Amino acid sequence: MIKRELEILIKERLNKGKIIILLGPRQSGKTTLIKNLLDNISVDFLFLDGEEFSVREQMENPDSAKLKLIAGNSKYVFIDEAQKIKNIGSVLKLFHDKIPGVTVIASGSSAFELSNVTNEPLTGRKYEFTLLPLSFGEMVKHTNYLSEKANLESRLIYGSYPEIVTNQSDAAELIKLIAKSYLFKDLFALENVNSPEVFEKLVKALALQLGNEVSYKELAVTIGINHVTVEKYLKLLERAYIVFKLPAYNGNVRNEIRKGKKYYFYDNGIRNSIIDNFNPVELRSDKGALWENYLISERIKYLTFKNIDFKAYFWRSVQKQEIDYIEERGGELFAYEFKWKTPSKQAFSKTFTSAYKPVICKTITTDNYEEFLLNL
Repeated sequence: MIKRELEILIKERLNKGKIIILLGPRQSGKTTLIKNLLDNISVDFLFLDGEEFSVREQMENPDSAKLKLIAGNSKYVFIDEAQKIKNIGSVLKLFHDKIPGVTVIASGSSAFELSNVTNEPLTGRKYEFTLLPLSFGEMVKHTNYLSEKANLESRLIYGSYPEIVTNQSDAAELIKLIAKSYLFKDLFALENVNSPEVFEKLVKALALQLGNEVSYKELAVTIGINHVTVEKYLKLLERAYIVFKLPAYNGNVRNEIRKGKKYYFYDNGIRNSIIDNFNPVELRSDKGALWENYLISERIKYLTFKNIDFKAYFWRSVQKQEIDYIEERGGELFAYEFKWKTPSKQAFSKTFTSAYKPVICKTITTDNYEEFLLNL
């Protein structure tokens, strides 16, 4: 059993009079995490699966008396795939306001469904967490530092979903299944996705541009749809925890790019599955992009699991001076360049450093990446 970092944070917030909302992509381990947490604190809990018709039927329009009947003597109620239940925001609000002796935990694989429908009803009534695929730090604690370092190339190719990590021999087949049968399942079920074929072309085009700036208009021309639809579909991909966006950092440098954006995948395996390329790292022409995606996604996991407030950017000037990743925390900037191998010369843009005076300017390679991913 691989211990998840979020389990500690969630446990600390139990019994504090608020609903616990756990979001994240399908197959990232949300159900396992919550069941393991409740089992370990030795409490009886009621498990309700929002995928089941009978559960949805009973909970779609309940009053507080019916919810008390459903909860029975349970002090904890865990509602999995809660976004499937109609009016779930109102249901959770009733639990919070009318049944204070019951702690409710709700999980969902679709941020665009569960988060949106609970935002207004649960204002001030919830703690919200996001569970992503396994992180470098979690795996180091589960095995050890040297073992996880030895698995680096596997992570770059197949990613870090729990099922992939525990079934390395079937990794390619399993990551394809996760991508097609689970992640896109939520997206294709939406009325907003009118053409799954066009959507898949967009995702593939995005995967092939990994590490490069993205233009909605250029993507639209490539795929043959309008740029408004491209932007809408990319927002859906973000809400489904498939990709995340890095905007361009800008402040007071006159010739810097101000409206640029890059997209990265939360998991390298999903990205490689989309382009159907599981070739070893040494044979890859996109080795640099894979490395960049891995480091940035792992850093996002680290900060998310540690509940650290941050903003992430890239930086580029009109003269094409670039910095791969900039992190803003507590009003301070931290700048990083990513290289597969240690370069003979390591220099950061003087334009950037003199204008913004970052606390750290560091090149991250295979020789020192654990410092970046574990905040050593």
